[in-house]
Amino acid sequence: MTTTTVKVSSKYQIAVPQMARKKLNIKQGDLLLVDVQDGVIVLIPQPKRYADYLQGLHGEIWKGVDVEKYLNGERGAWTNSASD
Repeated sequence: MTTTTVKVSSKYQIAVPQMARKKLNIKQGDLLLVDVQDGVIVLIPQPKRYADYLQGLHGEIWKGVDVEKYLNGERGAWTNSASD
């Protein structure tokens, strides 16, 4: 892991280090998402299209699962609960 130090300016700004910009292909004018997780600031390049970014995410969860059967079971549960 490569780490570097940045300084917070009087306007609470920081510069993204060159090594991070190169690794993440961050260009001037790009937007970054800022999140705080367990006391750590996380910066993530904002995807151009969220649908493309999320496509295929957690596909391993559905391995070996008959999706049609699962969905039909869920739909059946909705129907049954609506008639209760």
